[in-house]
Amino acid sequence: MLLSADVDGVRTLTLNRADRKNAMNPQLWLELADALRAAARDRELRALVITGAGGAFCSGADISTAEDIHPKDKLRRLTEVALALHELTVPTIAKVTGVAVGAGWNLALGCDFVVATPESRFCQIFSKRGLSVDLGGSWLLPKLVGLQQAKRLVLLAETIDAEEARSMGLVTWVRPADEIDAFVSDLAGRLAAGPAVARAQSKGLLNDGANATLREALANEARAQPGNFATADSTEAYAAFAEKREPVFTGRWAVAPRSE
Repeated sequence: MLLSADVDGVRTLTLNRADRKNAMNPQLWLELADALRAAARDRELRALVITGAGGAFCSGADISTAEDIHPKDKLRRLTEVALALHELTVPTIAKVTGVAVGAGWNLALGCDFVVATPESRFCQIFSKRGLSVDLGGSWLLPKLVGLQQAKRLVLLAETIDAEEARSMGLVTWVRPADEIDAFVSDLAGRLAAGPAVARAQSKGLLNDGANATLREALANEARAQPGNFATADSTEAYAAFAEKREPVFTGRWAVAPRSE
């Protein structure tokens, strides 16, 4: 039910339950968590795209699937997905067509970038189902739109379109349906061509900086930067600038090994 395809260091994970608008059932939650953990271990991976099949992104958790387990165990599957996605060091892109609802929308928001079509629709549907927000929405939304707008989206469960979501900072780019594949492919390719070590450092610093004081953020930056200078990418970037060409980043560690 989860499709995976790799091209030039970019992995695309496709939620493949088109008949249910890619609603997440127990199997799909487990497959997605496993795929994200595998991505974290793959040293050749440079960028990750998450999308849905059949003209929808994800209509949320499939509440029609009955399970005789405690709700806390159900939520543990969501927690594993949210954390694995957040902690992934490579850049992530949500390619959204159609609906992104409930946990499906928060799955998209957990990515570093969200690209949507004008036809896309978004809803924090939880309260309409008698449920509270999950998959990290209570953490993500206030950071992205502020507390008041987060309460509006969650408590009223309003459906908004792609352009309103973009104006609120919940969608990074809106592209026509016939252009979105090429746009995301180009975006992922540009991210994959970047300096993997420095980019991972920056992503981690930005994620941590959202909850840090300025003093803590500066200390984190000071610890991270020396590691970048120890890669071949730093030297390559300076050489490419001097030679007026595009750099070729490898992420290779350039410090000579110690001799005993």
